[in-house]
Amino acid sequence: MAKITIQTPDGPREVTIPWKPVVIVVVIILGFLIVNSTYYTIQTGEVGVETRFGKYLKTTPPGLHFKLPWGIDDVTPVKVDYVYKEEFGYKTIEADVQTRYAPESRKMEDVSLMLTGDLNCALLTWSIQYDIKDPRAYLFNIREPIKTLRDMSESVMREAVGDRSVTDVLTSGKEAIMSEVAVMLQETLDSYKAGINIREVVLKAVNPPNEVKASFNEVNQAQQEKEKAIEDAWKEYNTVIPEAEGVAKQMVSEAEGYEAERKNRALGDVARFNNLLVEYQKNKEIMRWRLYIEAMSEVLPKVERKTVIDSKVQSILPLLDLNSERGEK
Repeated sequence: MAKITIQTPDGPREVTIPWKPVVIVVVIILGFLIVNSTYYTIQTGEVGVETRFGKYLKTTPPGLHFKLPWGIDDVTPVKVDYVYKEEFGYKTIEADVQTRYAPESRKMEDVSLMLTGDLNCALLTWSIQYDIKDPRAYLFNIREPIKTLRDMSESVMREAVGDRSVTDVLTSGKEAIMSEVAVMLQETLDSYKAGINIREVVLKAVNPPNEVKASFNEVNQAQQEKEKAIEDAWKEYNTVIPEAEGVAKQMVSEAEGYEAERKNRALGDVARFNNLLVEYQKNKEIMRWRLYIEAMSEVLPKVERKTVIDSKVQSILPLLDLNSERGEK
């Protein structure tokens, strides 16, 4: 039995409490705490990094697992199937159909303001998407991994921008910068054995400083007009030149066809004349009459009126109706 004093409205009062029920209650509570601290659950898409007295013990997959109680073993769940994102120079307040960003601050501008290789300045905002490929390395190899990742990213981005001119950074060099930063950042993280895998580096915006933005916009507009003029010129070139080349090829083809036709006809005439010459030399009288008949067979069908006379006739004028022909004319 144990006696305790409690305060009542009538004053202090001694109460006698038996030890056995108290001990039972304490044992039940302790037993519940011990049992409750001997198991843990890892969710889908996570792994559990288990430590014993702060030293790495093992990595457990999703599901129910058991460990030593009372803080002897401790478990840190790590999402390995989740894509994390770090933003530089801007901050997303709410990602929805219309994403909202935090207003620009001096701290954000300090991150995004960078010096280019030709000693000009540019404002860059970018993001890094990454996942955790080695939970043990992520938790134990580097201190403050997120801060370390941000510092590395800013350093690598400044190095990549510092190797290029401001025109390259603001116009055509964005894709090359993103690829270069992703490779360099991954190599740096691997050298530190950070356990982080870089998925993508995205340049959200690249702008000139506010003080020169108006001038840059004018230059950019002039550049676009120049490119448009060049594009229009090439379009006209691609329209006119092929048409002219087609006409030239057609004329050459027609000339070559005419040349071949004339040559073949001339060769045929020469061959025909040679054949006639051979036959003529064999029998001149017969060939003379043959040539005469062939010539007349071609000429006579074209004559509208024909008059046949005897070779003994002295004059053919009486046979011709000259007045009729004049009348017809």
